[in-house]
Amino acid sequence: MLVAAVVATLVVRRGRGEPTGAPAIDIMPPRAAIPATAGLAGRIRSLFERGATEETWRGLEDALIRADVGAAAAAAIVGRVRAVYRPPADPAEVVTAEIAGTFDGDPSWEAPKGTPGIVMVVGVNGTGKTTTIGKLAHRLRTEGRTVTLAASDTFRAAAGEQLDIWADRAGAHLVAAERGADPGSVAFDAVQSARARGSDVLIVDTAGRLHTREPLMEELRKVKRVLEKAAGRVDEVLLVLDATTGQNGIAQARAFTEAVRVTGVVLAKMDGTARGGIVLAVREELGVPVKLMGTGERPDDLAPFDPRAFARRLVA
Repeated sequence: MLVAAVVATLVVRRGRGEPTGAPAIDIMPPRAAIPATAGLAGRIRSLFERGATEETWRGLEDALIRADVGAAAAAAIVGRVRAVYRPPADPAEVVTAEIAGTFDGDPSWEAPKGTPGIVMVVGVNGTGKTTTIGKLAHRLRTEGRTVTLAASDTFRAAAGEQLDIWADRAGAHLVAAERGADPGSVAFDAVQSARARGSDVLIVDTAGRLHTREPLMEELRKVKRVLEKAAGRVDEVLLVLDATTGQNGIAQARAFTEAVRVTGVVLAKMDGTARGGIVLAVREELGVPVKLMGTGERPDDLAPFDPRAFARRLVA
């Protein structure tokens, strides 16, 4: 339930009941859950109608850039397609395979194995960060793990209340403080609380912040340093990117990676017509793997990233 009164000192909300009848989560959502946007496949095929000329390859690179893939990633994909494409192969299928191949060898999502495992979640306002945390907590709980959430976003109005609702849904514990409290203090006490409760995983929410605001990024670095001191390490730093974000997404990813060494991307809001091409730019330019994908608003609408399904959606 929502907190009726806010106290000045740290509040540790006691254990919630186990979730009952929680649905299992499929490795990938059904195709209907992530409808593709038609267009790119048709454009690719039309480019090749007169053969694979230099104009064709320039056109293909431009089409990929227009899909938010990014210039560097588009050039790399076109180079690989040129090396393997032979008529009468379907050029759209070849492009799909090479896009999926961008992620070859990347680590997939695995729950951290620490005691507790520490997951820090970062991102700018509006990307779906807190919702992603709630869905990740739900996923971990349905796998049989105990979870503590840390509400270290103490700046945004209603952030703690939103996370409290998700904690109730997932059967997780929540550590929170009043609005304006020191985020590092919340993170530190959350580690202690998670240890005392024997939680398997601690997920730390952080204030959504503009990647261009250096003082805010320094505050984020501080939270990570506190977690490293209290727990001895941070197992995972997940950056939540909105699938509708264009090329500004690469600037976000670069800033957060430089500040806190992002270890994986969560591609959120893939339940509409968004195709999420920006993660190819992030992967190509920064080497950060995509680990999870949000496909809706329900608690179980979070799945491990599937490169082939993503490539089909982008090209379809």
